[in-house]
Amino acid sequence: MTFSQPEENTLGVVIGNVGRAVSGTAKRLGRTNVTHRSTLGTSFLGLGAAILVGLRAVYGFSWFVALWSEGAYPQPLAAFAAWVVLAAVIIGAIVSSRINGDRMPDWIFTLILAGIALAVALDLIAVWELHDIGRYATAALAAGMTLLVVVTLRGPIEIIAAAISLAVVLALMIFLNTPPGTELDADWIAPQLSAVAFAVLPAIIGVAVVEGYRRMVQVELDRVLVQSTVSAPRFAVGMLASEELARLDLAAEQLLDAIATKKTALPLSPKTASVAASLATELRLHLIEGRRETWLYHAISESEMLGKSVTLVDKSSLAGLLDPSQRDGLLATAWLLVSEVKKPNPNRTVTLQIGPVVPSDHPVPDHKIAVPITITTTGVARNRVDPSIWDALGRVGRYSDSTQDQSLRVDIECLVDNPAEL
Repeated sequence: MTFSQPEENTLGVVIGNVGRAVSGTAKRLGRTNVTHRSTLGTSFLGLGAAILVGLRAVYGFSWFVALWSEGAYPQPLAAFAAWVVLAAVIIGAIVSSRINGDRMPDWIFTLILAGIALAVALDLIAVWELHDIGRYATAALAAGMTLLVVVTLRGPIEIIAAAISLAVVLALMIFLNTPPGTELDADWIAPQLSAVAFAVLPAIIGVAVVEGYRRMVQVELDRVLVQSTVSAPRFAVGMLASEELARLDLAAEQLLDAIATKKTALPLSPKTASVAASLATELRLHLIEGRRETWLYHAISESEMLGKSVTLVDKSSLAGLLDPSQRDGLLATAWLLVSEVKKPNPNRTVTLQIGPVVPSDHPVPDHKIAVPITITTTGVARNRVDPSIWDALGRVGRYSDSTQDQSLRVDIECLVDNPAEL
């Protein structure tokens, strides 16, 4: 038994058996047991949050059982109903988070918030006559931590707003429930403050952890994509242009194939000739751009972090002459200068000026030329530079650092192979 392989054009784009290839991919992505790619990272955080919520619920329920056995509840049925509702909310939230993938629908999130509000209300009714919500409330305090189950599935503002609303409600109820003449000593205040803290802190900490994790993953993914340009040819198209070139290549091959099989008669009709001229013009423009844009241009322009803060001045396209080790050092230097802060800082900028080539003050080995590279920055103090930057600069070439306008400036003499002798 033999299998026919899909035909590909010169850029590797499938042009034969396209329907079968697409349908096979759709079937694989449509399987219910395939994990969504966007949840491969945060789904593990969501699982850990669900375990924490379960442990907190067990701890709170044990207190409820102890208070129930002592007969402490004036309204025991309301306290029991609060835990029934809260248990249903926790189980429903966990099941929904496992089924819905990377985003929880609005109506499910609304139901969860309504269930939390109902559980809190029932628990407050059960302990209202005791005038000590912080000490006797159980389900109301565990309800705030339930938001951790959906912390990876909803926006951070929504989670924080829900947690703060719950804390405000608890604080207001504690204030209204305080009997006149109560001595506000440490024994009374501590449980009340703990109740408010249990309502808001778990959700805020969870949001901070998830957002920090997402930011870390995005930064590392961006750096991996940028790092791939280190081994690129001296002149090449970037990742964004490759897709456009693949589309143009496929359209050109389809047109030529139609002419070769006589499906399109010669001479070409004005409409077909206009299409062919447009394809030729676009391909020419991409070829011209490919002779000007170096690996460093694509590394900066296609990076979310570097593109916002780094400016490249390389009129002679000399960056393409650097070897992989020198490229890695220069790219690492720019990356470390920009990514030292957690969020993009408009006041921190880096300018890379490469060339022009001038006679060197030091002897240059045969078959080599010295390419001057100047790195000027704004908002980067000399004494706050990461020590690993100096190691990266050492891989580029001989360098000297100074301060310009209270910011770091680095002048590098980079020895590269003479392109005239290659």
